[in-house]
Amino acid sequence: MEGPPVRVFLLIAAYAAVVTLPLILSWAVGGPPRPLHQELASGLGILSFSIILVEFVLSGRFKRVSNRIGMDVTMRAHQLFARTALLFAVLHPFLYRGTPTGGQRPWDPTRQLTLTSDFTYISTGIAALILLFCLVAFAIARKQLDFKYETWRLMHGLGALLIAALLLHHTVYAGRYGSEPVMTWFWLAMTGVAMGSLLYVYLLVPLRDRGRRWRVSSVDCLTPRQWQVTVTPVNHAGLDYKAGQFVWLNIGHSTFSLKENPFSICSAPAGGPDVSFMIKELGDFTRTIGQIQPDTIAYLDGPFGSLTVEGRDEPGIALIAGGVGIAPLLGILRQLRAMNDPRKIKFIYGNRKEDQIAWRDELDGADVTYVLSEPSEAWEGEVGFVDAGLVDRVFGPEEFENWLFVLCGPAIMMEVVETRLIEKGTTSDRILSERFDYD
Repeated sequence: MEGPPVRVFLLIAAYAAVVTLPLILSWAVGGPPRPLHQELASGLGILSFSIILVEFVLSGRFKRVSNRIGMDVTMRAHQLFARTALLFAVLHPFLYRGTPTGGQRPWDPTRQLTLTSDFTYISTGIAALILLFCLVAFAIARKQLDFKYETWRLMHGLGALLIAALLLHHTVYAGRYGSEPVMTWFWLAMTGVAMGSLLYVYLLVPLRDRGRRWRVSSVDCLTPRQWQVTVTPVNHAGLDYKAGQFVWLNIGHSTFSLKENPFSICSAPAGGPDVSFMIKELGDFTRTIGQIQPDTIAYLDGPFGSLTVEGRDEPGIALIAGGVGIAPLLGILRQLRAMNDPRKIKFIYGNRKEDQIAWRDELDGADVTYVLSEPSEAWEGEVGFVDAGLVDRVFGPEEFENWLFVLCGPAIMMEVVETRLIEKGTTSDRILSERFDYD
């Protein structure tokens, strides 16, 4: 079976092939020779449109992509490529400077050496560029703008659809290569696949999930502002998942509702068909968790994510959590215990205050190090943050060199710990991490 590096390489190669295929086809179509800056302008425009269309698949909702290379890689790639597409789109018109515009020239009967001056064809490109800039800017500043998550998600999806439609019109009617019949049909097909991916996520998946209902069996307060929600399958076998994965959870709404949120599973597959989640009160939905009534209907879309230790053969496992990041790591710990895994496990769990430590009775039976950033005077454990110093105190050279490290928590915590692990000789393939917070 292929290892993770091989799968990642193959997926990167597939991505590069798909994105550059329109450029290769355009070159094959050919045409009268043009100055280099004009060819660069066309090439950047083609690449920008192609990247944007592939972005629909890098949305994190396709298991074959996100589960193979990890949600972190998928979402980071989605962000990076969106910004790259924006850069290419901005450069695209400026490289045409000095190119003749207007009507037909005697030396250019096909108008392939002259830019169109028809504003109808140009305007869709301008509108797409403005919308793309807004889409990227709103994604970066989403939290500062204080949009409801569902509102932002709807705007993001509709904006992406509109950009694709505008660019299709601009490429086919204003582009030198896009007007070629072969390229026109190719762009139509590629745009259709991109839009079809949204149709799959927001229509076909909800239709499928209507027959896989769950009901809320319990809502338990773990700590102030932290809850455990457990759901039970209704007339089906449940969810086929691995410890450490997450799902999109929809409670009390239609399967077609956008009111769903990603939550890590804190239960273990070996624990039975019921699935549990740890949810902290943070946003509009999570602040109402305590009001959910038993037997409320729920729907799960998943599982997603690659924060799993299944199939790993390292001699020991280090679980490092910050706050609510304990949820997937607890699921991993529970699964390892249920399977009587003989490997040694060390757990670091960071919180702000002592009353925020969840499942303490269960964790006290493990080799766990608690750390608090705002301890009481009576606290006798570690003080501060999950940082390089704490990692050095808990783990030794042999563990850095051979163990598997699994991280989940605030982004700054994971960045600090990942950096320290690399400095101490831990190879990147033995560091698993997953973020739900992206800029």
